[in-house]
Amino acid sequence: MIEFRTLSDDNPALRLSPLLRAALRTMEYAAEHNGIGLTATKAFQRKFVHWAVEYVDWPGYGPEEAFSFSKVVNEYEFPPIQIVHFLLLQRKLGHHYKGKFLLTRKGEDLLTTPGVLFGELIPFFLLEVDHTSYGRLDERPFGTWDVWLNVMNVELVQGLTERQLYGLFYGEGPDWDNAGWRELAAFSSYVLTPLEWAGLVSVHEVEGSSRRDWMYCKTPLWGGAMRLETDEMVKVAVRH
Repeated sequence: MIEFRTLSDDNPALRLSPLLRAALRTMEYAAEHNGIGLTATKAFQRKFVHWAVEYVDWPGYGPEEAFSFSKVVNEYEFPPIQIVHFLLLQRKLGHHYKGKFLLTRKGEDLLTTPGVLFGELIPFFLLEVDHTSYGRLDERPFGTWDVWLNVMNVELVQGLTERQLYGLFYGEGPDWDNAGWRELAAFSSYVLTPLEWAGLVSVHEVEGSSRRDWMYCKTPLWGGAMRLETDEMVKVAVRH
């Protein structure tokens, strides 16, 4: 069982969610500029995408990375904003009208309630979205969010590497330099990346080391926002 708690709007842990931050800034921009212009294919226009690259403060993807190969960035080249656009439409917080993305009344009401907005977007994003749709692989790992979250709830106390997390569910063996890299990449893309984007885990890079040494840790949002079946087991583990 996975249950998301309602967070207060002044909860400081909400700042740890890149996806919530990107959604709020997109909604604020739409409110302040009488909407966001759309292309012929109903994507956000480059003017807004360029603004978003600079101001949504997405981890590992700022102006230097975005414009390293081209002077223009389209929505599909900035996955976080593509996902935000999709989520706001799906949750009926925004809609398309006469060539613009506009907030709905529901969206306007949630502009000043980030705790409620988190509950509106994050559970749907994590549990309902097909994460292969924006990943580099069209593959998903075997398993369910119920299993992944409850096991990590117990095991991810002190922090684990990507490969160690994969090993909790599928055993050791796959690594980035052997034939199992696709399985490891699928798990990282489908499970770990959404958790990081939601703000439930954080990635700590080790300077001068490879990706294999990066550590994944639960953020305060993990315990604050979710109630899981294994919560009591986590408390026992901490006491010992």
